[in-house]
Amino acid sequence: MFSTLITAAELIGLIDAGSARVVDCRFDLRDTAAGFEAYRQGHIPGAVYAHLGHDLSSEPVTDQGRHPLPSAPAMCTTFRRLGLSNDTQVVAYDDAHGMVAARLWWMLRYLGHDAVAVLDGGWQAWCAGELPQVPGVESVPPGQFTGEAAPGRLVTLDELETGAALIDAREPRRYRGETEPLDPRPGHIPGASNHWFMENLDADGRFRSQSELRQAFEATLGTLPTGGSVHYCGSGVSACHNVLAQVHAGLDEPRLYCGSWSEWCADPARPAALGDGE
Repeated sequence: MFSTLITAAELIGLIDAGSARVVDCRFDLRDTAAGFEAYRQGHIPGAVYAHLGHDLSSEPVTDQGRHPLPSAPAMCTTFRRLGLSNDTQVVAYDDAHGMVAARLWWMLRYLGHDAVAVLDGGWQAWCAGELPQVPGVESVPPGQFTGEAAPGRLVTLDELETGAALIDAREPRRYRGETEPLDPRPGHIPGASNHWFMENLDADGRFRSQSELRQAFEATLGTLPTGGSVHYCGSGVSACHNVLAQVHAGLDEPRLYCGSWSEWCADPARPAALGDGE
């Protein structure tokens, strides 16, 4: 079972054996139709497409962020439509350093499905290996997926306000409040530390080794994150990348604040911290 990362060479073996369902998660925040169009033009054989806005987000249920987490029944319905069952090895990929694929990875784990991995290096690694790709839209029979939410993996706004060890996955300029291209206010949640999700990757866009990931976390946070830590970002997407990196590094699985900065900053009464300090 692959439960964190999988290489392109490992994936082609699973595809040849017919023992994995591949999910294409390519998405562009600036052009929300671009991911599906890229999928339609060419994708990993057998892959189905999951749209961040339509499939991996929903109307607000647990949070009021830009990409609200769907309810557990809604997620199960989506996963069945994508051809997933409880015994399916799922592999997710994108062309955004694994950021969106990690959201699907986290959602499946949230429902108790551990047989899910992210393609290390994503679409770029697949293409670099000159591996097969096909155009069009795949049609797959519905799966028999069932699952129940694990509330301990998720943090809501009310729980957050009681205090938590927060880690912000956004790039440092957004964390410091020097720029804010998406949300109404700049800054970060007071008390949060910053670990940009891109620090999880090497120069080739692949995840660092377990020891290097631990060193990266310690370098940016001053300590290793624990299972009690809470990761957030702008809308609960790139934070999943940090959760994946922490688990792949062999550390305890942290929790996700899906509402993230987009939910926190929507209320002007909530404070916003600027700069590198708390």
